Amino acid sequence: MKIQKWGNSLGIRIPGSFAEQLNINVGSEVELLLRNTEMIIRPIRKKPELKDLLSRVTPENRHQEINYGKPEGNEIW
Repeated sequence: MKIQKWGNSLGIRIPGSFAEQLNINVGSEVELLLRNTEMIIRPIRKKPELKDLLSRVTPENRHQEINYGKPEGNEIW
């Protein structure tokens, strides 16, 4: 892999197979870390919002309330 000039900076191309394995696309955010003499590029995973998680609940994947029994300690139900 060669480093290429990109404006006043340097750039590398991420092979498609790497992008697929990391589930990144054009516009994905990554962080760049330096550890001693190594450069690490890793995707930034945003914490999902509750509304996005709830939008994936369907009648097919929804389950009934689960009874865990009586409290065993100081938990309040």
